[in-house]
Amino acid sequence: MLAIVDYGVGNLFSLKSSVAAIGVDAVITGDAETILNAERIILPGVGAFGDAVDKLRATGLDKAVIRAAENGTPLLGICVGMQMLFEKDYEYGEHDGLGLIPGEVRSIRELIAPEMKVPAIGWSSLSYKKDSRLFKDIAAGEFVYFVHSYSAVKCEQYISAVTNYGVEITAAVEKGNVYGTQFHPEKSGEIGLKILKNFCNI
Repeated sequence: MLAIVDYGVGNLFSLKSSVAAIGVDAVITGDAETILNAERIILPGVGAFGDAVDKLRATGLDKAVIRAAENGTPLLGICVGMQMLFEKDYEYGEHDGLGLIPGEVRSIRELIAPEMKVPAIGWSSLSYKKDSRLFKDIAAGEFVYFVHSYSAVKCEQYISAVTNYGVEITAAVEKGNVYGTQFHPEKSGEIGLKILKNFCNI
């Protein structure tokens, strides 16, 4: 069973619909025991990091997600859900993440040319930094959908894919059984469904 973590933030129903489209049973849940007993977990997220991580901690589900990941359960963070996997975030102050992947999250404004727009919204292609089961049978150059103003940095050894926004921007990361995509697979058409299917086959 796949658990989609419900802590009040994220595209829960579009994500569940995408998972259903690949024939996978999923439950949207805010129950810690269900998360701990799941075969796989997706941690979604949209909006500001601080608000999202505060809501996750207020539910107590942060501990369940961390424990499940430490027990070896495959975990996929999406968008802000991916950003929360890191140690620190600097959106409107300094915030602690879940600490499952070393690194931090910074504004892409610090990385890109002044004429580039923030947030970065739209379809952008993937380039791979290393082999990843998340991208099995998906060619480099395929396009996926991004909506973000912040990016993971200082995490080079865990980057599996990047996209180009004048400079390389982290698109996907992984450390052991913990995976993250800055883009939204559930909004990325057939390629997004393939990525979700690959995750569900891990």
